[in-house]
Amino acid sequence: MVHTLTQDGDLMFDIRGLIAGEKQLAGLDIGSSSIKLAEIQDTSKGRILSRFSLMPLPKGVIVDGVVVKPEVLTATIKELYKKSGCKRRKIVTSAPGHAVIVKKVTFAQMGEAELFELIRDEAEKYLPFEDAATVDFDCQILGDHPYNPTQMEVLLVAAKREIIEGYTKSIETAGLIPVIIDVDSFALETLYEENYEFKEGDVAVLVNIGASITNLNAVKGGGSIFTRDITLGGNDVTRAIADNLNLPFEAAEKAKIDGLGDDEQARKLFRDGLIGYTDPICSEIERSVDYFRSTFGVESIKQILLSGGGAMIPGITANLAQRLGIETEIINPFKKITCNENILDTETAALVGPLAAVSVGLALRKLGDK
Repeated sequence: MVHTLTQDGDLMFDIRGLIAGEKQLAGLDIGSSSIKLAEIQDTSKGRILSRFSLMPLPKGVIVDGVVVKPEVLTATIKELYKKSGCKRRKIVTSAPGHAVIVKKVTFAQMGEAELFELIRDEAEKYLPFEDAATVDFDCQILGDHPYNPTQMEVLLVAAKREIIEGYTKSIETAGLIPVIIDVDSFALETLYEENYEFKEGDVAVLVNIGASITNLNAVKGGGSIFTRDITLGGNDVTRAIADNLNLPFEAAEKAKIDGLGDDEQARKLFRDGLIGYTDPICSEIERSVDYFRSTFGVESIKQILLSGGGAMIPGITANLAQRLGIETEIINPFKKITCNENILDTETAALVGPLAAVSVGLALRKLGDK
């Protein structure tokens, strides 16, 4: 069950969930280095990706999750929409990990309305912000506490209103209507539920390596049981390459994915050395997974699924698999969603899959989710 959080008619958060039969929306994923738009259609033959577009976002438009140059973001969204030909004006977008606090809280058993009133009245007690009046929140009752039937577990999501408004105002100025605000980690969870087979006890860890932040979401039986944000991303790898090789940031970014120079041997040596540059991110992911295992008593993790631009760095998948001893692969957003060949051919879909993951997860949301 999901809340569409509103207060005095204003859109705030909507945690997650799917209900069949409602018209779907376009998914708009706004990252710090690019924005992605996805559109999905339900057909008699299943779900089809009917539209996908990606556009780079100039450096400095979004810094640490804050929209610094809203006019540039608005112009880029308009350009992306024009390029894609998308006609759906109502969209689902997500709040970046920098801006969002996600935590599990234990409460005495009560109804949803009473829970919301309690959190609103005693916000300072539950929300980790100095001024709770400036914060938007949402919550979802997960179920009874496993060891105390008089209590229940609740997932609480909160963010500063001014940060969320930075995104929604830029979107609205572009002529669009943000009707649902999701969270990156939960958009990937929706994507996982749609595309992957799992049993009730299966545990998977979804890792989204963005340009400036890495989101980790451990799911059991398809439901989130642990989340963590790591303030390292693909840009940190690029900066390390740039500093070590005395390259401009743009040249280091290209080398990170394509290799350095035209000589095949030189390219191979550079790619082999990339593992060292990814060690800081991989170490933090490893620590987070170890913490999750010990805290939740999880003996077996079925798989690690990587998404985001950082997942495309050569060698990072193998590095994590070796460290964790767990099957690790890049997520496939189109495992059960058919791609319109006029939109994405098979080869291109495989290449952009990690980048498309969050936007596809967002596009799976529908009006009427509850």
